[in-house]
Amino acid sequence: MSKEFVDMNTPTIEMRNIVKRFGNFVANDGINLTVHKGEIHAILGENGAGKSTLMNQLYGLLTPTSGDILVNGKKIEMHSPKDAIEAGIGMVHQHFMLVQPFTVTENIVLGTEPKKGIRLDMATARKNVVDLSKRYGLSIDPDAKIEDISVGMQQRVEILKALYRGADILILDEPTSSLTPQEIEELIQIMHNLTRDGKSILLITHKLKEIKEAADFCTIIRAGKYIGTVDVDTVDENELASMMVGRKVTFKVDKAEKEPGEVILEVKDLHGLDYRGVEILKGLNLTVHAGEIVGIAGIDGNGQTELVEILTGLRKATKGEAKVKGVSIYNKSPRFGFLHGVSSIPADRQKHGLVLDFSIEDNLILQNYAQNPFAKTHILQRQPIFAHATKSIEDYDIRPRQSEKRPAGTLSGGNQQKVIIAREVQNDKDLLIAVNPTRGLDVGAIEYVHKYIVEQRNRGKAVLLVSFELDEIMSLSDVIDVIFDGKIVSTIPAAEANENDLGLMMAGGKKA
Repeated sequence: MSKEFVDMNTPTIEMRNIVKRFGNFVANDGINLTVHKGEIHAILGENGAGKSTLMNQLYGLLTPTSGDILVNGKKIEMHSPKDAIEAGIGMVHQHFMLVQPFTVTENIVLGTEPKKGIRLDMATARKNVVDLSKRYGLSIDPDAKIEDISVGMQQRVEILKALYRGADILILDEPTSSLTPQEIEELIQIMHNLTRDGKSILLITHKLKEIKEAADFCTIIRAGKYIGTVDVDTVDENELASMMVGRKVTFKVDKAEKEPGEVILEVKDLHGLDYRGVEILKGLNLTVHAGEIVGIAGIDGNGQTELVEILTGLRKATKGEAKVKGVSIYNKSPRFGFLHGVSSIPADRQKHGLVLDFSIEDNLILQNYAQNPFAKTHILQRQPIFAHATKSIEDYDIRPRQSEKRPAGTLSGGNQQKVIIAREVQNDKDLLIAVNPTRGLDVGAIEYVHKYIVEQRNRGKAVLLVSFELDEIMSLSDVIDVIFDGKIVSTIPAAEANENDLGLMMAGGKKA
């Protein structure tokens, strides 16, 4: 794929010696960044390295403690996103900035609504949104409410929202974390189309493959410090990973052969409706054994979300059976499922995984708060809770250290994910349902999470893995179930699977 860009003498963006402190904590320590017109510039670093903090200063959400920001050679004081927007900068955030009760159209045009006289012209707004979504190949339902659509669809809305405003400089913070491989390919093409028109793109991503496919240059940050800027064509993925984490990273998942045990999860003839009331699960059958990882491979929108929500008690099915170790969890509450062996890593960590205003230590005991040693005679025991959090932060590499009392919402996305994984793995249930468990994580953290998932399988637990990352499905799974149109259409031993055949079956075709 061609990566044409126009080299300009005056950089579009210059960030000079940027320092950002939060009390005694230094999030950015003298970082320099230069981006030219027509360039895709990747920002790479571990979770908590300071990438989003740096970009939030460029977008005016944070003010630098010291340092200068220049846009097209002119020094700009960024005090709010309004300043950034006036300077031609737009941002798609990793954690969505959407109004949940509003429709897709209302969110995309919010603040720039077309008018007919003194009235809002929502018919024109809807047409503009539909035309834009078709233009960029990001299919959405313009009338759906944000609270009713999937994480993947919400990500598309954020991308469309930024494109709608037509910024010359676009910051994309993990824009592909919930997109399918086909959508990612389309987005990369969109990015190149935009840069050929002279726009500049800052791409924050942990996906090294995407950096190689999309970016022209890459700036690496580690622990808040500037490590270097490289021409992407001159380095490979292993070199980028090593620069990011400061050590060699293993991409291969070590997983010894293991005989599956008894049936843990059994789903028969499961039917269910989506948020519109349309049947999306159409007689799905599924079995997961002890000591086995079953991966669900499919394009978003084929029933994965509804399946997981039914199994975790967040949605009612209309027909069928669902049992864990012979006990029916069909249309039971989330608490019932938890007490009878179900643990889950949800797709949306902020909506379903954490209470963002609660401390890390309290989030780590959300399901177990009433049990010994965390409570006695219905009174919380703060010392055991604190000790549990301290050990979890150390064992699961949650950053920053000594952050037990911090609200979970103040952590980076990757470290929020680690809090959930620490909690759910330590719950020690018979069945772990993991949905996009490495969404938004850097390669070092992905390596860590994969180790814990395989460890669960090796300890005789059943793991149901739902992921839009085919590489993750293929490397972690023992068995791969392909879902299409609300049914499992094929079950394949992972050792016999290949990406082409899986992609074909995910789209409704047959294995070659």
